[in-house]
Amino acid sequence: MIQKLYDRYICPHLINLAMQAKPFSKQRMKIIPDATGRVLEIGIGSGLNFKYYNQTNVKEVFAVEPDRVLLEKAKFRAKENNISMGSLLKEQSDSLETKNWSEKEITMREALNQAIEEEMILDKDVFLLGEEVAEYDGAYKVTQGLLDKFGSKRVLDTPISEHGFTGLAIGAAMSGLKPICEFMTFNFSMQAIDQIVNSAAKSLYMSGGEINVPIVFRGPNGAAARVGAQHSQCFISWFSHIPGLLVVAPSNARDAKGLLKSSIRNPNPVVFLEHELLYKEKTNVPEENDFLIPIGKANLIKEGSDVTIIGFSMSVQRILNALPSIEKLGIKPDIIDLRSIKPLDEDLVYKSVKKTNRVVIVEDGWGNTSFGSHLSYLIQSNCFDYLDSEIIKVSGKDVPMPYAENLEKLALPNTDEIISAVKKVSYTN
Repeated sequence: MIQKLYDRYICPHLINLAMQAKPFSKQRMKIIPDATGRVLEIGIGSGLNFKYYNQTNVKEVFAVEPDRVLLEKAKFRAKENNISMGSLLKEQSDSLETKNWSEKEITMREALNQAIEEEMILDKDVFLLGEEVAEYDGAYKVTQGLLDKFGSKRVLDTPISEHGFTGLAIGAAMSGLKPICEFMTFNFSMQAIDQIVNSAAKSLYMSGGEINVPIVFRGPNGAAARVGAQHSQCFISWFSHIPGLLVVAPSNARDAKGLLKSSIRNPNPVVFLEHELLYKEKTNVPEENDFLIPIGKANLIKEGSDVTIIGFSMSVQRILNALPSIEKLGIKPDIIDLRSIKPLDEDLVYKSVKKTNRVVIVEDGWGNTSFGSHLSYLIQSNCFDYLDSEIIKVSGKDVPMPYAENLEKLALPNTDEIISAVKKVSYTN
């Protein structure tokens, strides 16, 4: 039955789009000669594609954009012991020029919608598919209105068969299209893990650079609110383990828009991990369609001198919730929002650690063999002589997520644990 649905409703649309796409050729895969050393070091050997169709597009495509490094000046205001992410992102300047963005305060949900719409307008090869993304406007309304604007040939509802429609999207990407493949929740991506890991991530390497897969896998990731163990998992460590995948995890609406646009333009498979509880959170977001945040650049959202606290996605908000209490102790932290998990902005992390000499890492996922564990290893390997304390990692507990609200809170990193970790590395009673 599912096969018949694909054959009758979905495949004809994709075949039609593929026929309209530019032919795949080596000339579209010319290596950019002025790529940065970091890009050449990663190169095709890791399964990541740092080639592109046209050399003039290099600034729009590369994960590392030296002329697009955004310096975010930190401002904060305590309100009921919570620090607003929006207040930390009010001022933004370009590293090379002053840009007067037209900004509007919107939710992360709206920012993601804007990013998808703008990229679909700019590039006819971009299309969207997933469960309920069209007629129902998306399970979380991220794709609201896109069916009306672009029609059923570019916004496709799929059967409930993640393995099937993910493979279909990867095949479309191999044919020259640029799919945005939505998972209703990333917990469902486990049904498609073979397609993501063995087809999307490895095809460029195994084809000797002949077949690239420009695709974005996106959707909500991590624990939401009382949705049980099977729908509360964080996949950041899972996917960052795989060569050939880029992994992005924004913590606010501004970053979500800029990073999603960069992800859609990137020629590699990108796993774009959103957080359901952040969809409703608002920040000021540029309205211009050329607003990009480069993949691979972290954000120093608050500057201090005493301890480096590192987070990403929802854990950034948990750090900000603890900030007033930390500052009452007389401790001034550097707070780093990684934004991009892979590639990782190691330079910013090491620079901060060498200044503060102390590190606390906060992550929502399980701590056992986690991304935070790898980050801890990288820091001690590269900054060992600068450390004045052990590196402390505040992670989710090593249990399936409980359904009961009180137990769910205990299973996730909380304010008291973050404060306790900061006090321990600072030798503060």
